[in-house]
Amino acid sequence: MKNGRRVVITGLGVLAPNGIGVDRFWDGLVNGRSATGTVTAFKTDGMNSTVDAEIKDFDPTQWLSVKDVRRTDRFVHLAVAAAMMAVQNAGLDMNAEDPNRVGVLIGSGIGGIQTICVEHARMIEQGPRRISPFLIPMLIINMASGQVSIMLNAKGPNFSIATACATASHSIGEATGLIAGGEADVMVAGGSEAALNALGFGGFCAMKALSTRNDAPEKASRPFDLGRDGFVMGEGAGIVILEEYGHAKKRGAPMQAEIVGYGATADAYHMTAPSPCGEGGARCMLTALQSAGMNPEDIGYINAHGTSTPLNDKLETEAIKAVFGERAYTVPVSSTKSMVGHLLGAAGAVEIIAGVKTIQTGVIHPTINYETPDPECDLDYVPNTAREAKVDTVLSNSLGFGGHNATLIIKRV
Repeated sequence: MKNGRRVVITGLGVLAPNGIGVDRFWDGLVNGRSATGTVTAFKTDGMNSTVDAEIKDFDPTQWLSVKDVRRTDRFVHLAVAAAMMAVQNAGLDMNAEDPNRVGVLIGSGIGGIQTICVEHARMIEQGPRRISPFLIPMLIINMASGQVSIMLNAKGPNFSIATACATASHSIGEATGLIAGGEADVMVAGGSEAALNALGFGGFCAMKALSTRNDAPEKASRPFDLGRDGFVMGEGAGIVILEEYGHAKKRGAPMQAEIVGYGATADAYHMTAPSPCGEGGARCMLTALQSAGMNPEDIGYINAHGTSTPLNDKLETEAIKAVFGERAYTVPVSSTKSMVGHLLGAAGAVEIIAGVKTIQTGVIHPTINYETPDPECDLDYVPNTAREAKVDTVLSNSLGFGGHNATLIIKRV
């Protein structure tokens, strides 16, 4: 960032439908493996979509006690696991840190909807006296940040952001600002989402937001393809460890990338539809470029929001063209969601981790299921096959219901 202290990413933690842990996640992406399938977690009778992206091999007791598992929602389980992975990846020893200088900022788009449904059913069937005393602390979105701070003894800044599908990017951007401004030296930041139950999924079905390619679920998420018909709802968590550059250097931490740009804007237009021509998203990218002191020519790869909905992909394409001009046609653009589905409030963190891996490995993951070009989406979407390329700078977009936009820019340290 042009202003304030330098902030680097020193740790990565991810749980995604295509794998638990960064290595499995990244291997799935570069090999173009779809993690979407037919819903198994609940009954979909009467719903127009039967496709989702589930994490099926997660055991929360590997990260939390059995008692704490019972007292927390699944979105907290995922957040804790990703946070502990990131701490380990960063080699961060909390016993050697000043706890007052370590903060946590983990958001969620929806929070504890699974707990709400279970306890509502219990109240209807057995009466209000049977409601769990942990209902409220289990469902509130800030409990992910709270639980992680308890486990780490992190006593610095601690709160949560809920901006729908821009949540994780806003969380990382705001956490970066706290370090840059001197309020913390280390921040554990990202997003978590576990809203795959009948009510959460059914709500998106009612909006007609989800793909109905039920006969070919692995092909349902197809960003920028002419045949796209909606997104695939997923679950997961992505957490990064952010550190002030000098702090990371002093302890010999692995500096995996530097956060150099952050933008946040509002469409102020519609509850769920992006503003015409992607105007809000374009302003967000420009704001991030300005905060980085960069020009569009400096960006080597764009990790798109790329949801696979007809409107989002068209308008994000228009926004990229508005900001990048002729450069829009030569900068590679790809969508992580084509393989792992849409992780809602966790999406931005998982996707910036993909950006870090792109810089580290020299490989851009593809946009899979790209079969029929859309004349209105005419950029280089890295179709179907990963591409080797030396990338020093990555721009990542996140756009949320309510007109929330967030853009992060990272670069090689």
